[in-house]
Amino acid sequence: MNIATIIKDNDLQSLFTEGNFGIEKEGLRTDPSNQLAMTNHPHVLGSRVYHPYLLTDFSEAQPEIVTPVQPSLKLTFNWLEALHDVLHRSMNQDEYLWPNSMPNLLPDEDEIPIVRYNDPDAIRYRQHLADSYGKKKQTISGIHFNFSFSETFIEGVFQKQTTYQTKTELQNELYIKLSANFLKYEWLLLYLFGASPYADSGFYDSKSGRLLKKPTDYVRSLRNSSFGYHNHDEVIVNYDSVDSYVKDIENFVETGHLSEEREFYGNARLRGKGDSLRKMLESGVQYVEFRSFDLNPLDRLGISYAQGRFYHLFFLYMIWIENKATRDEIIEGQEKMLNTADENPHEVSAYQKEALNILEGMLSMVNDLSLNDEFEELIHKAQEKFYHPEETLSARVADQIEEQGYLTFNRNLGLEFKEFSTERPYVLNGFEDMELSTQLLMYDAIELGVEVEVFDRADHFLKLSHENIVEYVRNGNMTSKDTTISHFIMENKTVTKKILAEAGFNVPGGGEYHSIKEALDHYSNYQNQPIVVKPKSTNYGIGISVFKKYPDKTSYKEALDIAFQEDDTVLVEEFVPGTEYRFFVLNDEVGAVLLRVPANVIGDGKSTIHELIDHKNDDPLRGADHRAPMAYIEKGAIETLMLKEQDLTFDSIPEKGKTVYLRENSNISTGGDSIDFTKEMDESYNAIAVGIAKALDVKVTGIDLIIPDYKIPSTEENPGYSCIEANFNPAMNMHAYVTKGKGRRLTKGILKMLFPELVQQQKQQIQETNK
Repeated sequence: MNIATIIKDNDLQSLFTEGNFGIEKEGLRTDPSNQLAMTNHPHVLGSRVYHPYLLTDFSEAQPEIVTPVQPSLKLTFNWLEALHDVLHRSMNQDEYLWPNSMPNLLPDEDEIPIVRYNDPDAIRYRQHLADSYGKKKQTISGIHFNFSFSETFIEGVFQKQTTYQTKTELQNELYIKLSANFLKYEWLLLYLFGASPYADSGFYDSKSGRLLKKPTDYVRSLRNSSFGYHNHDEVIVNYDSVDSYVKDIENFVETGHLSEEREFYGNARLRGKGDSLRKMLESGVQYVEFRSFDLNPLDRLGISYAQGRFYHLFFLYMIWIENKATRDEIIEGQEKMLNTADENPHEVSAYQKEALNILEGMLSMVNDLSLNDEFEELIHKAQEKFYHPEETLSARVADQIEEQGYLTFNRNLGLEFKEFSTERPYVLNGFEDMELSTQLLMYDAIELGVEVEVFDRADHFLKLSHENIVEYVRNGNMTSKDTTISHFIMENKTVTKKILAEAGFNVPGGGEYHSIKEALDHYSNYQNQPIVVKPKSTNYGIGISVFKKYPDKTSYKEALDIAFQEDDTVLVEEFVPGTEYRFFVLNDEVGAVLLRVPANVIGDGKSTIHELIDHKNDDPLRGADHRAPMAYIEKGAIETLMLKEQDLTFDSIPEKGKTVYLRENSNISTGGDSIDFTKEMDESYNAIAVGIAKALDVKVTGIDLIIPDYKIPSTEENPGYSCIEANFNPAMNMHAYVTKGKGRRLTKGILKMLFPELVQQQKQQIQETNK
């Protein structure tokens, strides 16, 4: 079967380039003195018994990141970024991830800690590995790249070929061919992307290393050399067929050369459904795990996106070429792999001519597939590196080690990469285009060990699952725990007021208008009283104007114009004196109380209001489109009107220390400041907020109360509050990162509501760890 012909003759080019991708990345937690961290795996992470993404490999100090399988390489890298963020922020503050495949400063071999968690089989298996290969070799880390073709492509090929009777037979042959040819030619990838040219001298004093001669110069890849972590020499597996592959591994287990099937560490490992190889004979190969890739210490993820794209292109070419590698060709390829690993990274490859021929073949395939110029550029860059070895990754790493020293080079990069993940703790890199509350929820769900699927990125729609529990969440806190009608009730401020008034809660009086003319006709109704003009159905303070003194008719009309731009119905309400507080009610409890100070600037006696706004907007906690905990202060019509009420303009220069307010409404989303008031608030008002939520039959809501004095308890005779709004999908980011006070991570409360048992398990785990 000539796969290239089938693809070209049946217009399968596009399907051929599709696939499913996953990346596993190992690393070492490192202490401030560049030594292997002796601390426990971060206790805030969910149990490694069930965690889908953040595990440990051999050592307790060797975290392993496992991305979920994704239908595009770009999405896989999104996940790789996000998981790095979670891991970095979960680690001890003074620890960092060692960016190199070869280890940091290791203690004596007996002191390297094997994983510590409640799984006797896992510990027993790792102890066997330590006895068989030595602990220091176990600390070598790398990238595993998982790949499969799309089901649609396999089905398309199956329908157009006549060689195989079942789709499983075809699927097995595709993955066997991919694996065999990869093992024949993977030395080419090692030349380009090998990145472990050196190891600290302490590494060689290991159980196995004492028998080997330490390199006298830099090499391309210690990890893939005889110093690396490989099965013993007698373990050679046949890739002629899936049947021979399975039988060989089972035989090595029976004869004691392998303790169990998973101890086979071939560079191309066939994977089926479940852990049993025998099952793979029934259900077929599902994907291939490629295991020979060094960590790229120059990239914060350990692998660059360009690398990933080249690997994918290489996998396609392994299928595109007509022949499948024979057993002897695989053995020859593995010899070339070892030779390439041992080469000086600044020297031309011994297999330069063959490599250039392969790259020409890849270029021809790219043209046949009509792929874009970016793929051609990847190949052209690879061709250049076979003429200029100094441009290869290993040579560049060796140059930096020579210049800075091994420890300094890796430490500086490790700290730089950690800083990237921690400098904006409210952002989940990889998903930073999603609204902030969703990013916070995703982060906390990942940390807890909940499986996360992004169902609709543009709509911020997530699927969360753990064992047999599945929950869907939109915009961070819209869940199945609330009814659809409750959202419509809160969206309609008139309906909200009526329900609350009937339930006995205090709400402001006012009128509802459907046109500017109608509202103007009722202007005299509000004579000599302060008012609020706002759209009927908006959130985040959009379109609201507040007049603490009776406005003239021109200002009143301007406020109506602003409000009617946002809705076809506008409310004019009495202004209630006092301070506005946001009560975040979550599952019949107040999770946080926030005092929101309206958008303002403080004069310095020399800067204009325009300049003061620009300076305040430079705060990294401020941003646009709800992508930061606080919003930029705007310079729009509402702000202009507010300044006019104070006889000011944007060009005015306030005296030093004078506070100038740009808004009357105190929404964080319109530039306000946030002050946590959870502990200060009298408990009676918490009870009011919870009661309002119950009256609206809602589990998650933001209740806005005007309270003249929060220290005076609310009583039936003197309620001391007025409810001006109840918000569905209330922002959580403004509680998490505040201008003053303690941040409240409400997303954890959302997860507790959805997965109460899992949260309790994590709590117990933390308590046990702290004993």
